[in-house]
Amino acid sequence: MINLAIAGASGRMGRAIIRQSAETTGVKVTAAMERTGSPNLGQDAGLCAGIEEIGVKIADTLDLQGFDVMLDFTTPKATMEHAKLCSNSGRALMTGTTGLTSEQKQQLQEIAKDIPVVLAANTSVGINLCVALLEIASRVIGDVTDIEVIEAHHRHKVDAPSGTALLLGETVANALGKSLPEDGVFCREGHTGERPTGSIGFSAIRGGDIAGEHTVMFIGESERVEITHRATDRRIFAQGALRAAQWLVTQRAGFYTMQDVLGLR
Repeated sequence: MINLAIAGASGRMGRAIIRQSAETTGVKVTAAMERTGSPNLGQDAGLCAGIEEIGVKIADTLDLQGFDVMLDFTTPKATMEHAKLCSNSGRALMTGTTGLTSEQKQQLQEIAKDIPVVLAANTSVGINLCVALLEIASRVIGDVTDIEVIEAHHRHKVDAPSGTALLLGETVANALGKSLPEDGVFCREGHTGERPTGSIGFSAIRGGDIAGEHTVMFIGESERVEITHRATDRRIFAQGALRAAQWLVTQRAGFYTMQDVLGLR
């Protein structure tokens, strides 16, 4: 039995993971954490997630001996605090927090020298299969097409482009030997002139309750290839996160992604 600590337990992903864990063999939520001042502190994590009581109260501190893996879907600042906590206690960390800076990612890689860490821009099995397909498409037609990344999310999402959109863009850029900070186009307004050759464009849509939609378009003169993933239920992300947690406890210290978890590289 793998004991799980859920950081951000009352958030969308935290609640989805708690619900999914109740249906998943071999895992058990034994700790649930929220920020100091959260109105959900003291509440049973199961009730907060919309299921029956699981006997775990949401707290703003953790018993460091009470879990094997922390699943963290919070904010960049909180994630770095949780990563240090896991490192100090020798516990594995799976984080799906987006919006991390390059410096914060580097810090995670340093921490991963001591504990196993999975950093996942998206825990969906389908989206990670799309990453593998994008590598092939980019090598075959990336040099002769214009490339656009389009993503859509619910109205509450606070970062844009999404972490998944950036993952897809970085996949394309790496396959083509490009640099996303240099070749990515993240805003178009006014008289922009012609599209720069070799650029990777991004567009973000926000509205309603869209769980997550991503399309990468390879646009040629006479044809267009699109690789699309649409999520209709947050459950798929929870399933992927739990799959990562189960895989992670068998690994040595190191810095991993969902591509590693799924055996795609």
